[in-house]
Order: sequence, then structure tokens, then C-alpha cells
Amino acid sequence: MIEMYTEQLAGIEILHAVPAGQKDSTLPMVFFYHGFTSSKLVYSYFAVALAQAGMRVIMPDAEQHGARFDGDETARLYQFWSILKQNIDEFSALRQTLSERYPVDEQRVAVGGASMGGMTALGIMARYPQVRCVTCLMGSGYFMSLGQSLFPPRMAELESLKALADYDISHQLENIGNRPLMLWHGEEDDVVPAAETWRLQQALIERGLDKQMVCLREPGVKHRITPTALDATSRFFSEHL
Repeated sequence: MIEMYTEQLAGIEILHAVPAGQKDSTLPMVFFYHGFTSSKLVYSYFAVALAQAGMRVIMPDAEQHGARFDGDETARLYQFWSILKQNIDEFSALRQTLSERYPVDEQRVAVGGASMGGMTALGIMARYPQVRCVTCLMGSGYFMSLGQSLFPPRMAELESLKALADYDISHQLENIGNRPLMLWHGEEDDVVPAAETWRLQQALIERGLDKQMVCLREPGVKHRITPTALDATSRFFSEHL
């Protein structure tokens, strides 16, 4: 049995899931981020699975998504990189506000996400050493190079992409390889190339930073989450939190 709530944290609407009767208990905690043009509710199956595994799960809506969406789909398509950066920047306030409201074991805080959410998770991992472990599903942390092909920014958005240079994992591999990390990607991904994940895997191996990395490939899978990915995420967090 689990309980799920919709709450406001730091001015952001979140989905909050916990094992039944344990909302005010100290639990291992996972912040999980949804994909682009999606929402916390669409990805709520992660909240269900992780809460069933004994965790507190916090799923925020990204800017211009879910409860924060103003309805302008065309405009949102040209805000990918600014939304991604805002996701990463908002993490600190979410975490701080949560710790003021509920008991939090600071040694058992994790981050995960899928697609844009996976990119968010890697960006947070690189910037926040207190995060214990991370899962990135069909994402990438190579923002600067990926920005040339995935949602190439218009002039107004170009500054947002440039601002992500400090968040790019290409020069922060030590901050990625120093904690447990699970990477998952469908081999036939038609949105975020699976080669982005293999690139990170190889970079960590070449630098001897892969000892805490798990990299999973799923043949024949395009840009979608599978039951295998969901189960692997739950098992990974259960093992490392």
C-alpha cells in the first residue's frame, strides 16, 4: 500500500508518494524528473513503483509542464534548454524546502529521470555531491554537443544553451563516476541517440571511473520506458539507498 499527494514545494507543484502510513517517517528519498512535453502525472508509475519499494518519491512538474503549463505548445518547443537548466537550478530549493517539512536522511537522497528528466539527473549529479546515487534513463549529459541536433536553439534560446556549459558532464566526469550511477537506453532510440549513453559509459571506463556504474541496453526499443527499465530503476535505488 502507498499514499500519494499533490503538494507545493518552493512554489512548484509536486507529486509526493510514500509507503502507507509513513509520510512523517525518515525514508530513503528519490527526486524523479519527467520528460519533455510530459508531466509528473504521466510518469507517476515511477512514484508508485519506488514508493512500493519503501521510498519517499518527489516528482516535480518542470517549468511549462503539467500544472505549470500555460497552454502554448509552440512556444514550449523552443524552450527545451532553458527548461532543462531551470530543472537543475530548482533542485536545491526543492530539497531544502522538503527537509524543512519532513524528516530527511541527507545521506539517502537520490535523483533519477527519463529523457529530459535523465539529463536533469546527470546535471544535478555533477553539481550536487550530496546526492547519493543517480539513474539516467534515455538521457544525456553532453548538453553542448547534443544541442546542435536535439531542439537546436533559436537566437533567443541560444543563451540558455550556452549557460548550460558549466553543467555539461564532459568536463565533470569525476563528479559522475564517484557515486553509484545507472544508465539505461533503448538501442533504437529515435529522439535521444543511444550513442549518448554509450559515450558516457566509454568515457568513464577510459578514466577508470566506471566501478560504480551500471549501463543497461535494451535491444529494439525506441524512445520509451519499458517494464525492464522501471524494474531496474527500482532495484538500483533499493540497493544503493
